[in-house]
Amino acid sequence: MPAKRNQRNRSLWTIPMTYMGVAMIAGLILPRFESAFLGSYAHPVSVASAQAILSSIASGMLALTGIVFSLIFVMVTFSAMAYSPRLVAWFAGDPAIFHSLGIFIATFCYAIATLGWTDRGGSGKVPLFSGVLVVVLLVVSMLAFARLIQWVSSLQITRVLESVGRKGRQVVREMFPLLEAAGKEMVASLSRTAEHVWDLPVNQTLSYSGEPKTVGSLDVDALVLLATRVDAIIVLECAVGDTLADGSSLLNVMGGGAPIPEAELYRAIELVEERTFEQDPKYPIRLLVDIAIRALSPAINDPTTAVQAIDQIEDLLRRLGRRELEAGYAGDETGALRVIFPTPTWEDYLTLAFDEIRQCGATSVQVIRRLRSALFDLAETVPVAERQKAVQGYIEHMNMFVGRSISDAQDQMTAMQEDRQGLGLSRRRKVTPKV
Repeated sequence: MPAKRNQRNRSLWTIPMTYMGVAMIAGLILPRFESAFLGSYAHPVSVASAQAILSSIASGMLALTGIVFSLIFVMVTFSAMAYSPRLVAWFAGDPAIFHSLGIFIATFCYAIATLGWTDRGGSGKVPLFSGVLVVVLLVVSMLAFARLIQWVSSLQITRVLESVGRKGRQVVREMFPLLEAAGKEMVASLSRTAEHVWDLPVNQTLSYSGEPKTVGSLDVDALVLLATRVDAIIVLECAVGDTLADGSSLLNVMGGGAPIPEAELYRAIELVEERTFEQDPKYPIRLLVDIAIRALSPAINDPTTAVQAIDQIEDLLRRLGRRELEAGYAGDETGALRVIFPTPTWEDYLTLAFDEIRQCGATSVQVIRRLRSALFDLAETVPVAERQKAVQGYIEHMNMFVGRSISDAQDQMTAMQEDRQGLGLSRRRKVTPKV
């Protein structure tokens, strides 16, 4: 199977290569043009001074590049390991890093080219315009360096949590319509049709063959067109975020006439090396939970970071609670069901968001109080009765869990209060835990 690979990292490396290529071409052409047509213009600085300045810029840029990117590598690795290993690719894949590297390389290359045309053939001239361009590139390099320093400061835990939450909010907006704008009649119609889809014969099955890969995104529109063309229904067995092993089932084509070319079906399923935010609202929650449970590990023991992660998790759940999550159906222009694909339920999101943090923070009064506050607030703000019932079930489970995990009676009573700060501002009533 010609699985799609994640081209993002390779495309990022084309950024510094492009800067280097442009700088080398400019270094070959512009000084020659300047010598041929603008030879009467020369910089008043002496040749020896110009050569010393250009040599210093070239060697300095090379040393600066090595030092800066060594420090960035150390900072990214340390920060990612302190928060979550899955953040390494996200941090290291910031385009600002690659643009800065490209600017540094371009400055070095053009400084070397200008140095080669200084006092060329014993002319005693210093190229004016090329010299000015080197200075401009040097200034731009310093601005890029300042931007990198600012970027490093974004690795602070609060900003990391905000960035993950921001990506999650973006995915939620793009993936799910608001409940009042979701077209409930259409969703209900497609859902009713889906109940009878297995009455149709399975005319085609698609399986994965190759090394383990993760489903990065689904081109649902392309699948709808393919299914419409043969009057069939495509039922996907894989979901965004799933890791596929050799022989894993990808999809079944139910009904229809002629088979769909496998190459076209494969193109609609993007396989990547690791999970991404695209079409995967579970992934930002997964990262936030990873940060929280790592902070709660005995090696780190930082419940305040876990509380900050819960702040972002609660915000994402509030937004998901107001969205139409039953989005696993897609129809054609006539409203006929064409594609069915797995999507997480509200209960799946609750399990992902709270279970691991509750278990790892079982003895942390601060974490338990913040979790209870998040659950009570969700129960009040989620507009769907079934979802409210699921949250209430979590609250009851939390009450029993506190009774079993915290042995001291006074600590139990403290933990049973809700506090958005974890510890610092108790709210609502006290509840007697169920043992």
